[in-house]
Amino acid sequence: MEAKTLNEIRIKGFQVLVKNLGPSDAIRFIQSYTHGSGDYTKERKQWLTQDFDTIMAGIKERRQKKSEK
Repeated sequence: MEAKTLNEIRIKGFQVLVKNLGPSDAIRFIQSYTHGSGDYTKERKQWLTQDFDTIMAGIKERRQKKSEK
């Protein structure tokens, strides 16, 4: 089995979405994704220097702030 190019995978993926969701819902599904922001590589290096408890404390703090809004 020969590996497909990324473009071939995208085309096939969109065809499957359209077949299963219909054209308008397939477009809505694709539009729901964002590329995000930031520098993953830089941030990852910062994360790797933190221990588990520090990471968990940060997650809990963010969740608390979010629930207060």
